[in-house]
Amino acid sequence: MAKLVTIYGGSGFVGRQVARLMARRGWRVRIAVRRPDEALFTRTYGAVGQVVPVLCNIRDSDSVRAAMADADAVVNCVNLLGREGKSTFDNVLVEGAANIARLAAETGVGRVVHISGIGVDPESDSPYIAAKAKGEAAVLDHFPQAVVLRPSVIFGNGDVFYNRLASLSRLGPVLPILGAATRLQPVHVDDVAEAAARAAEGAAEPGIYELGGPEVLTMREIAAQVLKATHRRRLLLNMPFWVARIGAGVLGLAEIVTGRLFTNRLLTRDQVVLLTRDNVVAEGARGFADLGIQPTAPEAVLDDYLWRFRPSGQYDAIKESARNLRTQ
Repeated sequence: MAKLVTIYGGSGFVGRQVARLMARRGWRVRIAVRRPDEALFTRTYGAVGQVVPVLCNIRDSDSVRAAMADADAVVNCVNLLGREGKSTFDNVLVEGAANIARLAAETGVGRVVHISGIGVDPESDSPYIAAKAKGEAAVLDHFPQAVVLRPSVIFGNGDVFYNRLASLSRLGPVLPILGAATRLQPVHVDDVAEAAARAAEGAAEPGIYELGGPEVLTMREIAAQVLKATHRRRLLLNMPFWVARIGAGVLGLAEIVTGRLFTNRLLTRDQVVLLTRDNVVAEGARGFADLGIQPTAPEAVLDDYLWRFRPSGQYDAIKESARNLRTQ
Protein backbone atom coordinates (compact mmCIF):
# COMPACT_ATOMS: atom_id res chain seq x y z
CA MET A 1 0.00 0.00 0.00
CA ALA A 2 1.15 3.54 -0.79
CA LYS A 3 2.60 5.59 2.05
CA LEU A 4 0.40 8.08 3.88
CA VAL A 5 1.17 11.72 4.74
CA THR A 6 -0.98 13.94 6.92
CA ILE A 7 -0.75 17.63 6.07
CA TYR A 8 -2.04 19.94 8.79
CA GLY A 9 -3.33 23.10 7.16
CA GLY A 10 -3.24 21.24 3.85
CA SER A 11 -5.80 23.49 2.14
CA GLY A 12 -3.82 26.70 2.73
CA PHE A 13 -1.50 28.60 0.43
CA VAL A 14 1.54 26.38 1.08
CA GLY A 15 -0.26 23.24 2.24
CA ARG A 16 -2.24 22.74 -0.94
CA GLN A 17 0.96 22.79 -3.00
CA VAL A 18 2.57 20.22 -0.70
CA ALA A 19 -0.55 18.06 -1.06
CA ARG A 20 -0.45 18.33 -4.84
CA LEU A 21 3.20 17.27 -5.00
CA MET A 22 2.81 14.38 -2.56
CA ALA A 23 -0.19 13.05 -4.48
CA ARG A 24 1.74 13.29 -7.74
CA ARG A 25 4.51 11.22 -6.13
CA GLY A 26 2.02 8.46 -5.37
CA TRP A 27 1.44 9.11 -1.66
CA ARG A 28 -1.95 8.89 -0.01
CA VAL A 29 -2.66 12.36 1.36
CA ARG A 30 -4.78 13.27 4.37
CA ILE A 31 -5.69 16.98 4.56
CA ALA A 32 -6.23 17.90 8.23
CA VAL A 33 -8.26 21.12 8.46
CA ARG A 34 -10.93 22.75 10.61
CA ARG A 35 -13.43 22.90 7.73
CA PRO A 36 -13.11 19.81 5.49
CA ASP A 37 -16.06 20.93 3.36
CA GLU A 38 -14.01 23.95 2.25
CA ALA A 39 -11.06 21.74 1.32
CA LEU A 40 -12.89 19.41 -1.06
CA PHE A 41 -11.02 20.93 -4.00
CA THR A 42 -7.87 19.12 -2.84
CA ARG A 43 -9.47 15.79 -3.78
CA THR A 44 -8.82 16.63 -7.43
CA TYR A 45 -5.06 16.47 -6.83
CA GLY A 46 -5.01 12.68 -7.05
CA ALA A 47 -6.96 9.59 -8.04
CA VAL A 48 -10.31 8.79 -6.42
CA GLY A 49 -9.76 8.43 -2.67
CA GLN A 50 -6.08 9.34 -2.81
CA VAL A 51 -6.51 12.78 -1.23
CA VAL A 52 -8.98 13.00 1.65
CA PRO A 53 -9.82 16.10 3.76
CA VAL A 54 -10.52 15.29 7.43
CA LEU A 55 -11.72 17.34 10.38
CA CYS A 56 -8.96 18.44 12.74
CA ASN A 57 -8.35 21.21 15.23
CA ILE A 58 -4.68 21.27 16.22
CA ARG A 59 -5.60 22.76 19.58
CA ASP A 60 -7.21 19.41 20.45
CA SER A 61 -4.84 16.48 21.05
CA ASP A 62 -7.41 13.78 20.25
CA SER A 63 -8.20 15.49 16.97
CA VAL A 64 -4.51 15.69 16.06
CA ARG A 65 -3.90 12.06 16.99
CA ALA A 66 -6.83 10.82 14.90
CA ALA A 67 -5.65 12.79 11.86
CA MET A 68 -2.17 11.23 11.95
CA ALA A 69 -3.29 7.64 12.55
CA ASP A 70 -1.13 5.24 10.49
CA ALA A 71 0.71 8.15 8.83
CA ASP A 72 4.29 7.65 7.65
CA ALA A 73 4.97 11.41 7.70
CA VAL A 74 3.30 14.61 8.85
CA VAL A 75 3.75 18.15 7.56
CA ASN A 76 2.62 21.15 9.61
CA CYS A 77 1.68 24.04 7.31
CA VAL A 78 -0.67 25.75 9.77
CA ASN A 79 -0.21 29.50 10.05
CA LEU A 80 -2.17 32.27 11.74
CA LEU A 81 -1.70 35.97 10.98
CA GLY A 82 -4.14 37.25 13.59
CA ARG A 83 -6.64 36.12 16.19
CA GLU A 84 -9.56 34.17 14.72
CA GLY A 85 -12.24 33.27 17.25
CA LYS A 86 -10.65 31.02 19.87
CA SER A 87 -7.50 30.60 17.80
CA THR A 88 -4.58 32.67 19.10
CA PHE A 89 -0.86 32.73 18.38
CA ASP A 90 -0.12 30.79 21.56
CA ASN A 91 -2.65 27.99 21.19
CA VAL A 92 -2.12 27.50 17.45
CA LEU A 93 1.48 28.40 16.62
CA VAL A 94 2.95 27.13 19.91
CA GLU A 95 0.62 24.58 21.54
CA GLY A 96 -0.73 23.30 18.23
CA ALA A 97 2.74 22.77 16.77
CA ALA A 98 3.80 21.06 20.00
CA ASN A 99 0.76 18.76 19.85
CA ILE A 100 1.66 17.60 16.36
CA ALA A 101 5.31 16.89 17.19
CA ARG A 102 4.58 15.27 20.56
CA LEU A 103 1.89 12.95 19.23
CA ALA A 104 3.98 12.09 16.17
CA ALA A 105 6.72 10.89 18.52
CA GLU A 106 4.26 8.98 20.70
CA THR A 107 2.53 7.22 17.80
CA GLY A 108 5.69 6.37 15.88
CA VAL A 109 5.33 8.63 12.85
CA GLY A 110 8.53 8.37 10.84
CA ARG A 111 9.05 11.98 9.76
CA VAL A 112 7.88 15.43 10.85
CA VAL A 113 8.20 18.55 8.69
CA HIS A 114 7.43 21.94 10.21
CA ILE A 115 7.01 25.18 8.24
CA SER A 116 8.37 28.14 10.20
CA GLY A 117 9.97 31.33 8.89
CA ILE A 118 13.22 33.26 8.62
CA GLY A 119 13.69 35.76 11.42
CA VAL A 120 11.75 33.96 14.17
CA ASP A 121 12.82 35.19 17.61
CA PRO A 122 11.34 34.21 20.99
CA GLU A 123 12.29 37.63 22.37
CA SER A 124 10.65 39.60 19.54
CA ASP A 125 8.31 42.50 20.28
CA SER A 126 5.93 40.90 17.80
CA PRO A 127 3.66 38.26 19.39
CA TYR A 128 3.47 36.51 16.01
CA ILE A 129 7.24 36.24 15.52
CA ALA A 130 7.78 35.18 19.13
CA ALA A 131 5.07 32.52 18.90
CA LYS A 132 6.54 31.11 15.66
CA ALA A 133 9.92 30.79 17.38
CA LYS A 134 8.46 29.09 20.44
CA GLY A 135 6.47 26.70 18.26
CA GLU A 136 9.59 25.77 16.31
CA ALA A 137 11.47 25.11 19.56
CA ALA A 138 8.61 22.96 20.86
CA VAL A 139 8.66 20.86 17.69
CA LEU A 140 12.40 20.18 17.98
CA ASP A 141 12.04 19.45 21.69
CA HIS A 142 9.38 16.76 21.16
CA PHE A 143 10.73 15.46 17.82
CA PRO A 144 14.48 16.22 17.54
CA GLN A 145 14.70 14.54 14.13
CA ALA A 146 12.17 16.94 12.60
CA VAL A 147 12.95 19.02 9.52
CA VAL A 148 12.17 22.71 10.06
CA LEU A 149 11.81 24.89 6.98
CA ARG A 150 12.23 28.63 7.38
CA PRO A 151 11.15 30.39 4.19
CA SER A 152 11.52 34.09 3.53
CA VAL A 153 8.42 35.89 2.24
CA ILE A 154 6.56 33.46 -0.05
CA PHE A 155 5.17 34.45 -3.44
CA GLY A 156 3.00 32.67 -5.97
CA ASN A 157 -0.54 32.57 -7.31
CA GLY A 158 -2.78 33.49 -4.38
CA ASP A 159 -0.07 35.03 -2.19
CA VAL A 160 -0.82 37.94 0.16
CA PHE A 161 2.43 39.77 -0.58
CA TYR A 162 2.81 40.60 -4.26
CA ASN A 163 -0.98 40.54 -4.70
CA ARG A 164 -1.45 43.14 -1.97
CA LEU A 165 1.15 45.47 -3.48
CA ALA A 166 -0.46 45.03 -6.89
CA SER A 167 -3.87 45.81 -5.43
CA LEU A 168 -2.55 48.98 -3.77
CA SER A 169 -1.04 50.10 -7.08
CA ARG A 170 -4.56 50.55 -8.48
CA LEU A 171 -5.62 53.10 -5.85
CA GLY A 172 -3.80 56.21 -7.02
CA PRO A 173 -0.66 57.80 -8.45
CA VAL A 174 1.38 57.06 -5.30
CA LEU A 175 2.36 53.62 -4.00
CA PRO A 176 3.47 53.84 -0.33
CA ILE A 177 6.30 51.49 0.60
CA LEU A 178 6.97 50.45 4.18
CA GLY A 179 10.59 49.56 4.87
CA ALA A 180 11.76 50.57 1.39
CA ALA A 181 15.38 49.67 2.19
CA THR A 182 14.58 46.42 4.02
CA ARG A 183 16.01 43.40 2.19
CA LEU A 184 13.94 40.30 1.51
CA GLN A 185 14.64 37.07 -0.35
CA PRO A 186 11.25 36.14 -1.92
CA VAL A 187 10.78 32.41 -2.38
CA HIS A 188 8.32 30.70 -4.72
CA VAL A 189 5.58 28.63 -3.05
CA ASP A 190 6.30 25.67 -5.36
CA ASP A 191 9.93 25.61 -4.20
CA VAL A 192 8.89 25.60 -0.53
CA ALA A 193 6.42 22.80 -1.26
CA GLU A 194 9.12 20.81 -3.06
CA ALA A 195 11.40 21.18 -0.05
CA ALA A 196 8.63 19.96 2.26
CA ALA A 197 7.85 17.01 0.00
CA ARG A 198 11.50 15.94 -0.15
CA ALA A 199 11.78 16.23 3.62
CA ALA A 200 8.64 14.11 4.09
CA GLU A 201 10.14 11.48 1.79
CA GLY A 202 13.32 11.37 3.85
CA ALA A 203 15.53 13.13 1.33
CA ALA A 204 16.58 15.82 3.85
CA GLU A 205 18.74 15.52 6.92
CA PRO A 206 17.02 16.53 10.17
CA GLY A 207 17.45 20.13 11.27
CA ILE A 208 16.75 23.68 10.17
CA TYR A 209 16.81 24.91 6.56
CA GLU A 210 16.47 28.57 5.59
CA LEU A 211 14.78 28.97 2.22
CA GLY A 212 15.34 32.08 0.13
CA GLY A 213 14.97 32.75 -3.57
CA PRO A 214 17.89 33.46 -5.94
CA GLU A 215 17.64 37.24 -5.47
CA VAL A 216 17.94 39.51 -2.44
CA LEU A 217 15.68 42.51 -3.08
CA THR A 218 14.71 45.64 -1.19
CA MET A 219 11.04 46.45 -0.71
CA ARG A 220 11.45 49.28 -3.22
CA GLU A 221 12.83 46.85 -5.82
CA ILE A 222 9.97 44.45 -5.14
CA ALA A 223 7.47 47.27 -5.64
CA ALA A 224 9.16 48.10 -8.93
CA GLN A 225 8.73 44.46 -10.00
CA VAL A 226 5.03 44.73 -9.24
CA LEU A 227 4.63 47.92 -11.27
CA LYS A 228 6.43 46.34 -14.20
CA ALA A 229 4.21 43.24 -14.10
CA THR A 230 1.01 45.29 -13.78
CA HIS A 231 1.97 47.80 -16.51
CA ARG A 232 1.52 50.76 -14.15
CA ARG A 233 3.55 53.87 -13.40
CA ARG A 234 3.42 55.06 -9.80
CA LEU A 235 5.47 57.29 -7.52
CA LEU A 236 7.09 55.05 -4.90
CA LEU A 237 6.87 56.85 -1.56
CA ASN A 238 8.68 55.57 1.51
CA MET A 239 6.36 55.28 4.53
CA PRO A 240 8.16 56.02 7.84
CA PHE A 241 7.87 53.27 10.43
CA TRP A 242 6.36 55.65 12.99
CA VAL A 243 3.51 56.42 10.61
CA ALA A 244 3.01 52.70 9.96
CA ARG A 245 2.91 51.97 13.70
CA ILE A 246 0.19 54.57 14.21
CA GLY A 247 -1.80 53.21 11.28
CA ALA A 248 -1.46 49.62 12.48
CA GLY A 249 -2.51 50.71 15.97
CA VAL A 250 -5.64 52.47 14.69
CA LEU A 251 -6.61 49.47 12.55
CA GLY A 252 -6.00 47.12 15.48
CA LEU A 253 -8.17 49.30 17.73
CA ALA A 254 -10.94 49.30 15.12
CA GLU A 255 -10.85 45.51 15.15
CA ILE A 256 -11.32 45.46 18.93
CA VAL A 257 -14.01 48.17 19.03
CA THR A 258 -16.10 46.38 16.40
CA GLY A 259 -15.86 43.07 18.26
CA ARG A 260 -13.76 41.77 15.36
CA LEU A 261 -16.57 42.36 12.87
CA PHE A 262 -13.83 44.29 11.09
CA THR A 263 -10.77 42.14 10.49
CA ASN A 264 -7.53 44.04 10.01
CA ARG A 265 -5.89 42.55 6.93
CA LEU A 266 -4.39 45.83 5.74
CA LEU A 267 -1.52 46.54 8.12
CA THR A 268 -0.78 44.89 11.46
CA ARG A 269 1.77 45.59 14.16
CA ASP A 270 3.46 42.27 13.39
CA GLN A 271 3.90 43.21 9.72
CA VAL A 272 5.53 46.48 10.75
CA VAL A 273 7.94 44.66 13.06
CA LEU A 274 8.79 42.13 10.35
CA LEU A 275 9.79 44.90 7.94
CA THR A 276 12.08 46.66 10.40
CA ARG A 277 14.83 44.13 9.70
CA ASP A 278 16.13 42.12 6.76
CA ASN A 279 14.54 38.76 6.02
CA VAL A 280 17.28 36.86 4.20
CA VAL A 281 19.05 33.52 4.55
CA ALA A 282 21.76 33.65 7.22
CA GLU A 283 25.34 33.06 6.17
CA GLY A 284 26.27 29.38 6.53
CA ALA A 285 22.65 28.21 6.95
CA ARG A 286 21.49 25.10 5.16
CA GLY A 287 19.08 25.83 2.33
CA PHE A 288 17.86 24.89 -1.12
CA ALA A 289 21.31 23.82 -2.30
CA ASP A 290 21.41 21.16 0.42
CA LEU A 291 18.05 19.87 -0.80
CA GLY A 292 19.05 19.81 -4.46
CA ILE A 293 16.53 22.50 -5.44
CA GLN A 294 17.14 25.44 -7.78
CA PRO A 295 14.84 28.26 -6.56
CA THR A 296 12.69 30.35 -8.90
CA ALA A 297 13.06 34.11 -9.31
CA PRO A 298 9.90 36.25 -8.89
CA GLU A 299 10.06 37.82 -12.35
CA ALA A 300 9.84 34.35 -13.90
CA VAL A 301 6.26 33.90 -12.68
CA LEU A 302 4.79 37.30 -11.70
CA ASP A 303 3.18 37.86 -15.10
CA ASP A 304 1.33 34.56 -14.70
CA TYR A 305 -0.85 35.84 -11.88
CA LEU A 306 -0.51 39.62 -11.58
CA TRP A 307 -2.00 40.27 -15.04
CA ARG A 308 -5.43 40.82 -13.45
CA PHE A 309 -4.15 44.04 -11.84
CA ARG A 310 -3.23 45.60 -15.19
CA PRO A 311 -5.36 48.54 -16.38
CA SER A 312 -7.25 46.31 -18.80
CA GLY A 313 -6.58 42.95 -17.19
CA GLN A 314 -6.18 40.11 -19.67
CA TYR A 315 -6.91 42.51 -22.53
CA ASP A 316 -3.91 44.74 -21.80
CA ALA A 317 -1.62 42.91 -24.23
CA ILE A 318 -4.26 43.07 -26.98
CA LYS A 319 -4.74 46.81 -26.53
CA GLU A 320 -0.97 47.36 -26.60
CA SER A 321 -0.71 45.35 -29.81
CA ALA A 322 -3.52 47.38 -31.40
CA ARG A 323 -1.83 50.63 -30.33
CA ASN A 324 1.38 49.52 -32.08
CA LEU A 325 -0.56 48.81 -35.28
CA ARG A 326 -2.02 52.32 -35.30
CA THR A 327 1.41 53.92 -35.03
CA GLN A 328 2.84 52.01 -37.97
